Amino acid sequence: MLAGSGADPKVIRHCIAVSELAVKIAKLSKKPVDVELVEIGGILHDIGRSKTHGITHAVEGAKIAKSLGLPDEIVKIIMKHIGAGLDEAAAEKFKLPKNDYMPKTIEEKIIAHADNLLSGAKRIPVAETVERLVRAQDQVAAKRMLALHKELSELCGIDLDKI
Repeated sequence: MLAGSGADPKVIRHCIAVSELAVKIAKLSKKPVDVELVEIGGILHDIGRSKTHGITHAVEGAKIAKSLGLPDEIVKIIMKHIGAGLDEAAAEKFKLPKNDYMPKTIEEKIIAHADNLLSGAKRIPVAETVERLVRAQDQVAAKRMLALHKELSELCGIDLDKI
């Protein structure tokens, strides 16, 4: 599906890596998680990169997913995977359509965070991603990302940097 949408091979490798990491996190969760949804959502989270590599790839991806008749849960995962989510002010700053870009379900959170823990297909510590946000002077996003890391680590009973 990614190749058919025109996704670059590097994007496909990244999506596979996100899916694999997200499934690992889902399986560690002490709370019930739809592992199949996590696996599929991880594979498709960057489908919008077939149209753009900017932040609007989440919006474009959600449009593609809707046009393909994919379930609403997948559409929401794609829409909400940016960083640790975007609040209304951040969405407005990036000129995104008015929408809810905050991951709410456990599956949305797992995929968003697995994405944060990878650079391409290479695993990176959360501190590296947070440092990029701090350098970009986005303290709100940095705090949100650390909070998501802590929430999911506690849910799994292990610091996710160690898996």
